[in-house]
Amino acid sequence: MIRKFLVMVGAVLAMTSGVAFAQYPNKPVKLIVPFAPAGTTDIVARIMADQLSKELGQTVIVENRGGGGGSIGMDAVAKSAPDGYTLGVASVSTMAVNPAANARIPYNNFTDLAPVTKFTSVPNVLAVNPSVPAKDFKEFVELLKKNPNKYSFATSGTAGIGHMMGELFMAASGTDMAHIPYKGAGPAVIDVVGGQVPVLFDNLPSSKSQIDAGKLRLLAVAAPKRLAAYPNVPTFSELGMADVNDPAWYGIVVPAKTPKDIVDKLYAASVKAVNNPATREKLAQQGADPIGNTPTEFAKDIKVEYDKMKAIVVKKGIKLE
Repeated sequence: MIRKFLVMVGAVLAMTSGVAFAQYPNKPVKLIVPFAPAGTTDIVARIMADQLSKELGQTVIVENRGGGGGSIGMDAVAKSAPDGYTLGVASVSTMAVNPAANARIPYNNFTDLAPVTKFTSVPNVLAVNPSVPAKDFKEFVELLKKNPNKYSFATSGTAGIGHMMGELFMAASGTDMAHIPYKGAGPAVIDVVGGQVPVLFDNLPSSKSQIDAGKLRLLAVAAPKRLAAYPNVPTFSELGMADVNDPAWYGIVVPAKTPKDIVDKLYAASVKAVNNPATREKLAQQGADPIGNTPTEFAKDIKVEYDKMKAIVVKKGIKLE
């Protein structure tokens, strides 16, 4: 009798669970951006959230939680209820650089978070305020060597991809600058444009409008090849700095124990969102390439990027704390 009762209870729970998955989502979904507004993570996240809302049939609300090179916001995602109503925007900073170089981050990028999809990749850039007396990359390096520790560089935060780029650039060029971290690329760009900080390591989307307006001078890009929009600007690989030539990418992650049914539904909706012509056009306008790979493929990408960053950290003796 007891066994029969337990079987019935199990059947009811299974049916209830199935209905819950089938009805997901039945309320707004939160997408945490672990950086301040107006940076690349924020820009591409809002493009994605707009179309994802339509695919899910529920509003996707973007919430910015900057600080710690993305670790504060990503920790909030990792510690959220695994019910599909809190998503996070993952990046090279939060899933590779920070975990590889900063022993103090409060989450484990492999065990506390589950990948859904990598939805875009973007070039990274080295740019300067036009007042910096260097017309190109060669002159910039010469300027730094003649003036050690005189110049500083702004990034989206400590232990982020911009910080890693700056450290790798200095190691490769034999130069020294002070690092000025911000809570996101948005405020970093504002201060470099305003002249408070002369140098910027950033992702292209958050800098692009200022570069195009002539308020930032683009010196080099981290990309597989020169960008069509800036054909005269060399890649770091061309300049003999292959370690610095690492593009950025962005994806969606959820708390690790989120049910597979929900992850699968989020993945399907995300792929539709990425492949929507309007989304692809908006991403292209930012210099971003749409992707939309599977959770398994994204997990492999994260592992490859982390291993690469960890090897660089060990080789160069870099600690980004």
